[in-house]
Amino acid sequence: MARISWTRDELMLACALVAENGWHELRQNDPETLELSDLLRTLPLHSTAAKSDPRFRSPNSVSRKTTDIATAHPDYRGTTTRGGQPTRDVVADFLRYPAEMAAAASAIRSGIASGELHRIKPQPEEAGDDEETTAREGQLLARWAIYRERDRGLRDRKIQQARRRGEVIRCEVCSFDFTYAYGELGTGYVEVHHRLPLHVSGPTETKLDDLAFLCANCHRMCHKSFRGESWRTPDTLRAEMQKASRRRIPHAASDSAS
Repeated sequence: MARISWTRDELMLACALVAENGWHELRQNDPETLELSDLLRTLPLHSTAAKSDPRFRSPNSVSRKTTDIATAHPDYRGTTTRGGQPTRDVVADFLRYPAEMAAAASAIRSGIASGELHRIKPQPEEAGDDEETTAREGQLLARWAIYRERDRGLRDRKIQQARRRGEVIRCEVCSFDFTYAYGELGTGYVEVHHRLPLHVSGPTETKLDDLAFLCANCHRMCHKSFRGESWRTPDTLRAEMQKASRRRIPHAASDSAS
């Protein structure tokens, strides 16, 4: 079997296990190693051929990866193994965002246990478009969030709620109003975005108040992978737009003066 690189989702699950073990490696016969090996072989991330090979994510390979993770911890004083940059990146994220990363690993487990993540097909936007392979919270949670936001019934119920409340249906970031811009053609058209990512809110049932209205451009920017971040709230994206606007002002003034 050709070597198959560990995905970020797999590294997150393994790193969560090592962190729970006091940042110590786990042996191949440890019950938690055996359980993780079984879990990794079920993730909807690799080909059927890979998962059918008994060597794929075997207890021995899982144990070796926990060693890579344990030796990548900055407090480790022994000889480090060559776990690779993705492994070191995940360890760094667990140390910087311990609660968030542990919650993300837990959410992946919940999605697999419920069967939800096996049911959802890969989504075009889940991997980003700027050479970053996955979101910080992993590919599967990004897939799950995008799938939820494409639920037409959920979006329609959110629009109905806004109309009952007398609220204007427009982008909460840039205020783009489809009806104002396109007339009757744009009536009722808008996209929805979760105010909190799954690794923060947990894989709970989506409530209408958990959703924000966005135009397609702002929605794409909220999900865009950039400098290690792959999820933005409407408030965060609005702040980015305001910063960009302030940077443009001196240039505009200079142009008008010339």
